[in-house]
Amino acid sequence: MRAQSLTLAAASAALLAPTTAPAAPPSYGDRPVTRREGTVPAADLLAKVRDCAPVSRGRYRSDNGAPATIPVCGTRDAVFWKADMDIDCDGRPGPRCNRRTDPYFAPTTAFADSAGRPLSAERLPFIVVPAPSRIWDYREHGVRGGSVVAVVHRDRVQYAVVGDTGPQHIIGEASYAAAEALGIRPDPHGGGVPSGVTYIVFKNTRVSPIEDHAAAVTAGEQAAKRFLAAP
Repeated sequence: MRAQSLTLAAASAALLAPTTAPAAPPSYGDRPVTRREGTVPAADLLAKVRDCAPVSRGRYRSDNGAPATIPVCGTRDAVFWKADMDIDCDGRPGPRCNRRTDPYFAPTTAFADSAGRPLSAERLPFIVVPAPSRIWDYREHGVRGGSVVAVVHRDRVQYAVVGDTGPQHIIGEASYAAAEALGIRPDPHGGGVPSGVTYIVFKNTRVSPIEDHAAAVTAGEQAAKRFLAAP
């Protein structure tokens, strides 16, 4: 999550200090590689979200200082937005996501894995939603931690989960692993793309445990097919 405060970072560090022997860490499986997931074509999903019925009360910025031009759109079954992709490297530190590789690194994510620990941005594909505000509150639209997402870039679809929250006025961010799987440069310091990414969050879905990416792919493929079949 970009624009971390020193207070939040300090509080996060305190929360992470173990008081008992930790459980065995959950398995995230193999790190994702660039590939097309499932059988739903990117073109079909993009055609379905061509038109926007805004559900946000205002519009978001892609970055600090950028104009506020991005609405959150909605249908009966999903909410979606079209934006850039900034790289979220927060959560459990690893060789690619840590204080040395990311100047904004924070060792927390808004939602935790099945062991109660922060998610691993470098191993788990997830997206970031803006923290609730007067612009839009994701919780009022069937979205929560673990909700299933289809992230579309060019001709690729990557299934992911909602895994973190970001600044209230900025939208368009996903984990290192999500970017890498889409063929987007995942470097948290200068990576990402400036436009051309569509985020489709399927309402009232949830992957449990949140770190089970295979389950996210299965649930995402099913949700995407229902979404395309809906009138």
